Amino acid sequence: MTGAATTFDPARLLAYPIPEVEQSFTAKDTILYALSIGLGQDPLDEQQLRYLDHHRALAAVPSQAVVLGYPGFWIGNPATGVDPRCALHGEQEIALHRPLPVSGWIVGKTRITSLIDKGPGKAALLYTERRIVDAESGALIATTSMSHFLRGCGGFGGPDGPVPPVHAVPTAAPDLTIELTTRPEQALLYRLNGDDNPLHADPKRAAEAGFSRPILHGLCTFGVICHAVLRGLLDYDAARLKRMKLRFSAPVYPGETIAVDLWRDGSFQARVPERDVLVATNGLAVTG
Repeated sequence: MTGAATTFDPARLLAYPIPEVEQSFTAKDTILYALSIGLGQDPLDEQQLRYLDHHRALAAVPSQAVVLGYPGFWIGNPATGVDPRCALHGEQEIALHRPLPVSGWIVGKTRITSLIDKGPGKAALLYTERRIVDAESGALIATTSMSHFLRGCGGFGGPDGPVPPVHAVPTAAPDLTIELTTRPEQALLYRLNGDDNPLHADPKRAAEAGFSRPILHGLCTFGVICHAVLRGLLDYDAARLKRMKLRFSAPVYPGETIAVDLWRDGSFQARVPERDVLVATNGLAVTG
């Protein structure tokens, strides 16, 4: 990372009013999300068409929860006191309290749950949670939780824990591996879901953050992995996925292959074979 700010004011961040988001979405938005995470590349796969063809009984990919009621790249607002080049997505979790609707009117309520200090010269860990509720009934649809690594922001005198535990994947060989190819323009397509962090589109901003070119959104990688879980473990039945979580360990560049190693107990990890690097670890899908 070049030229990033080294000062950090935790009080400004903790006081920042994350906007509550009221959102109306349609079947077209649901289909766009599925396309943006790579479904539809095989036009003969009718299992995928249940998420893409509005003339059928359309279903929503469960990972679409991450873009519902999404407040945008709020951490990049100067009022937070955070240099956006310092922020990297660390962990992501979704809990589905009911199947996602394919259209509707919802409210997303995001809050900071904790800010952890890893020490001088290290990162701060920012944990947030978003509750997605039906705007009319108030019924809870889904809860998403995530963490950000704020590089170089540690040492502000904050608490050093507690840190939520991560899931340990089995040491045995995976039961199956699903390989899904991302497209060179996929980050630009995924941005249409509302995540407009310039790190994923602007080569200059990517270079300033230490990357050779714009990287794929972590949440897009999350969606690709969710697709692999649906295919490999759930026979494309979205209603069976109740919870999914992972830790990001390296970025994906658009155009690369994501190979998802799956275990029958719901554990998973993901690799980019072209670079022989793990990009997601400690994964767990809870099904019902």
